[in-house]
Amino acid sequence: MDSMELNKILAAILTAGVAFGVAGFIGRMVVHPTMPHESAIRIGEPAATQVAQPAAPAAPALEPITPLLASADPQNGEALARRLCAACHTFNEGGRSGVGPNLYGIVGAPHAHVQGFNYSAALRAKEGPWTYEELNAWLANPRAYAPGNRMAFAGMANAQQRADLIAYLRSISPGAPAPEAAAAGAPAR
Repeated sequence: MDSMELNKILAAILTAGVAFGVAGFIGRMVVHPTMPHESAIRIGEPAATQVAQPAAPAAPALEPITPLLASADPQNGEALARRLCAACHTFNEGGRSGVGPNLYGIVGAPHAHVQGFNYSAALRAKEGPWTYEELNAWLANPRAYAPGNRMAFAGMANAQQRADLIAYLRSISPGAPAPEAAAAGAPAR
């Protein structure tokens, strides 16, 4: 390589370095960057300094489902179950659990009763059996009924559809109390 070529290469590198240095100097003079004194993102703020969130308005109370069960259609409830629930649940006696537990015999059974199914802590903490009103509240809004549960279903707004679905679940729940008996607190028939 010729010494003139080497000089050109070194001059180009030197010129680029000087150009970048001058550009940085002029940029700092024009822009005046300031470094923040504290982090823009806070992780794990103390509870005392957090701003209180306004409370969400209370959800309207659900109307009792028992009166609607008198005119409920279990066949319509079965169609609803197949359309809305069958992707995650099974309904046959001794059926396997899928994403959700098998729902055969759910009415009158204790919460989190299917052996071997990994229920969320929110459902394991629930006491007592699945009554008609408990099922109504669950089907209306699972997140409000058991905050922290893992069910992705948003809920059913239509009370008659909930009644139809509950009537179907009662039809596949041997020994479930009649709705009138459950409302009066009588034992299962």
